[in-house]
Amino acid sequence: MTTAREIMTADATCIGAQETVLEAAKRMTRLKVGALPICGTDEKLKGMLTDRDIVVKVLGAGKDPSSVKAGDLAQGEAVTIGADDDAAEILRTMSEHQVRRLPVIDGHTLVGIVALADVARALPEAKVGDLLQTISEN
Repeated sequence: MTTAREIMTADATCIGAQETVLEAAKRMTRLKVGALPICGTDEKLKGMLTDRDIVVKVLGAGKDPSSVKAGDLAQGEAVTIGADDDAAEILRTMSEHQVRRLPVIDGHTLVGIVALADVARALPEAKVGDLLQTISEN
């Protein structure tokens, strides 16, 4: 069975919880990604910051992206997947939590990200179609 480690994009780049949303947006632009994991000074994952979060929660709310910290947008405990978890667990977790990207951890260390695009490349079309329908309903 396919594991998260086999399909993830390795070398995920974090944004520090104390870094600004403006810096996060610049990093996303430079890396050509739509999301960054938020990491604390303890190297533990605090959450995910998406380009949509920046638009809706910062710009749309009239806040200054150069003063809002990435960590201010982390909500609760981060939804993650273990590096050795199988495809069924990836699909279940993405569906249950309505997420398109899952940070992959090995112990407490961030080792990559599994995105919907990674799942689409690695798994049968029917399973990907079911996942996409579930995520898109909300």
